[in-house]
Amino acid sequence: MDAEAFFAQSYAEARGKFLAACAAAGLAVQSHAHPLQGRDGEALAMDVARAGPADAARVLLVTSACHGVEGYCGSGVQGALLADDGFAAAARAAGVAVVYVHALNPHGFSWWRRVTHENVDLNRNGLDYDTLAELPANPAYDAIAAAAVPATWPPAPENEAVLAAYAAQHGPKGLQAAVTGGQYRHPQGLFFGGTAPTWSARTFAGVLREHATHCTRLGWIDLHTGLGPQGHGEKIWGGHDDAAAIARARAWWGAEVTSMYDGSSSSARLQGLLTELAYRHCPQAEVTPMALEYGTEPTEEVIACLRAEQWLELHPEADAATRAAIKRRFRDAFYTDTPAWKQAIVAQGLAAAHQAVAGLAR
Repeated sequence: MDAEAFFAQSYAEARGKFLAACAAAGLAVQSHAHPLQGRDGEALAMDVARAGPADAARVLLVTSACHGVEGYCGSGVQGALLADDGFAAAARAAGVAVVYVHALNPHGFSWWRRVTHENVDLNRNGLDYDTLAELPANPAYDAIAAAAVPATWPPAPENEAVLAAYAAQHGPKGLQAAVTGGQYRHPQGLFFGGTAPTWSARTFAGVLREHATHCTRLGWIDLHTGLGPQGHGEKIWGGHDDAAAIARARAWWGAEVTSMYDGSSSSARLQGLLTELAYRHCPQAEVTPMALEYGTEPTEEVIACLRAEQWLELHPEADAATRAAIKRRFRDAFYTDTPAWKQAIVAQGLAAAHQAVAGLAR
């Protein structure tokens, strides 16, 4: 399989390839239109295609672009799966319906942002806001908020000294947890979880209600990039801190499934995960979610790119050369645009999808 053919250089191209792949596979597509336009004036949408009967007892979700720009990777894997007749046959034989959701966050995908148009990290936006007495606190982020998104770029030495001091006291993992764990008090900061459900969260909740409220077993592969060794797909448990459920995930995908709860994952412990929507809207189902997280650049570089890109959003007066350089570096931090990386990504994605089908069928 020529992996290169499944990847794109823009959201519009990626969406076009996804729609064409669905047509070639004989699948109808539901397009949930986004209220805003893309970077090049194109229409944006969360596109959904289902392979398998509406009443299937076993459903596998395959989602891309939860974090916008990470959709370059996820869309490529989805295209490869749609083109794989062997995977389609295996799912049919196992009685598993596969639901492809292309671009959970199409705005971020198009505009080379990780967050939604509300500046919200969709994977920190899964809280049940209607029942919360108050939003979660993250005092660690509060302590470094001004340094995380500095007033100038490149940051001043005294700004970097704040982060260095925090890392010296709490360790690099401690700094990562403070920055990435999710925060709800700094709307213009990093990893902001929002004060209400975003358009993407509301729309995806509707997709879940339509496609996943009749099944008894729900598997979910959410495709991500930006953590871990380049080209390696870490299988990160994406659900509750439930020993039996984690054991089930390891029975499906192997003992290498990691968890943020026991410290085995490259991810810090997060709050407001998008997978909370599956537990909330599909209470009848046994939910087995996994984030397939592909490595790109070292964590320090990825966080530096996130800081620079957020600074840029707050400074529209930045000159064109600065804007282009920051944006290009940002996209490269989440999409390694080389044939070898894409081949590795596709191979691991196909393997994980086959494992999920087999696990659902047990």
